Order: sequence, then C-alpha cells, then structure tokens
Amino acid sequence: MNPLVRWFHQLGSPPYFDRFAARWTPWCYLAAIVLLGVGLWQALFVAPADYQQGDSFRILYIHVPSAWMSMFVFGLMAFYAAIALVWRIKLCEILAMACAPTGAAFTIITLATGSIWGKPMWGTWWDWDPRLTTELLLLFLYLGVMGLYGAIDDRRNAARAAGLLAIVGVALLPVIRYSVVWWNSLHQGQTIRVFGESSMDSSMTLPLVLMVIATKFWFAGSLLARARADNLRREAGKDWVAKLAAGKGAAP
Repeated sequence: MNPLVRWFHQLGSPPYFDRFAARWTPWCYLAAIVLLGVGLWQALFVAPADYQQGDSFRILYIHVPSAWMSMFVFGLMAFYAAIALVWRIKLCEILAMACAPTGAAFTIITLATGSIWGKPMWGTWWDWDPRLTTELLLLFLYLGVMGLYGAIDDRRNAARAAGLLAIVGVALLPVIRYSVVWWNSLHQGQTIRVFGESSMDSSMTLPLVLMVIATKFWFAGSLLARARADNLRREAGKDWVAKLAAGKGAAP
C-alpha cells in the first residue's frame, strides 16, 4: 500500500488521530501566534498608509484574512461532510462539525471589522450591501449547522443532518465571492488576485500574506483541538481512553 494512503487509513483510527492531534495542535498554535505577531507589527508599523484611506485601511489585515477563512472553512466543512455521508467515515463527521465554531468566529470577525471599516468609508456602521448581506447569511448557516448538531442526541445522526445542511449551504460561497461583480455594491471590488496582477501595492502585501498564513495555522490548531475533544467524548468507555485518562498513553 502507498505510504500516504496507509497514513490516511491510520488517521481514521481514533487512538491514532488522538496522538496525531495531541502532537500537532501546540505547534499549529505556536506558528499562528508567531506569524500573527510579525504580521501585525508589519501591518501597523511597516506597511505605508494608503493614499486614499490613510491609516484606516490597516484593518484590512484582519478583515480580509478573516473573510477568506470564513469561506474556506465552510467549504472544507462541506467537503468533510460529503465524505462522511458517502463513505460513513466517523472522523470526517468529527472534523466537519469541528470546523463550524471556528468558521463562525471568523465570520463574526469579518462582519465586525467590515462594520468598523465601513463607518469612516461609507458613513454608516451597516448597509444592506450584497457582500455584507451574504456574509451575514453565511454566519446564519454556521449557526444553523452548530444548532442542528447540538439538537440531536445521537452524535452520528446529528453530524449527518448538520453535514447535509453544510453541503446545501456551500452554494452560497460563489454568491459571496462574486457579489461585488453581479450587483451594484458599496464594497470595493477585488484588489488582490492569486492569478494575475493585483491592484494592491507590493509594499503592503507582505503583512497580508503573513496574516493569511497565520489564520490557516490557527484554524488547523483549533480544528485538531476540537476534533480531538469530540473524538474522546465519542470514544469514552473504550480501553484506550481509560489508559489515556490514567496517564498511560493511548493504545497502539
């Protein structure tokens, strides 16, 4: 068997995943904290002020990575949920549901920083702009997934029902992405492009790159920590969990 395929099969084992998550969660958080520190310092003290918005544009370094993560996490949640529904892989159910709280947090940060940024730019804290409105709908979807998962006692049935909502809700992501193109919008158009030339000056991009990578590491740490906790709750009563609680380590 291919070593990578064998590793994925091993990762589906609850004791193996517990050891994997316990090992890598602290490193993910550490990398996130270091990158966040450097990225924020670059954003606040190194990057030049915008020629139109002045220093108020600096909230972009929190707003944009959070907005990207709010959509990325929902897409990943739907991906895990689809795998869980098709192949009945319990770990994917756990990972899908572990995505929701962190994704909701990133969405809240996006909406809050967008409102703060919008006040000096638009003269109002909130406008029913297509981008803002669809991002708010994304938050409701996250809350719906979390609420549905918590409302059903059977964990596997709860994960399947909530996962189905996530799969249906993924249709909102392209609407959020292209809302500034399809409708008249107060929200500025796309300034940063992965492919093609960006309209953002290169002197301002390094802090953004650092913040984007930092949010990825933070999400990875949060995902592993939440999934590990849910995995332990589901496996409570098993011998390997008892040994772990007794300080003897997980069973092989």
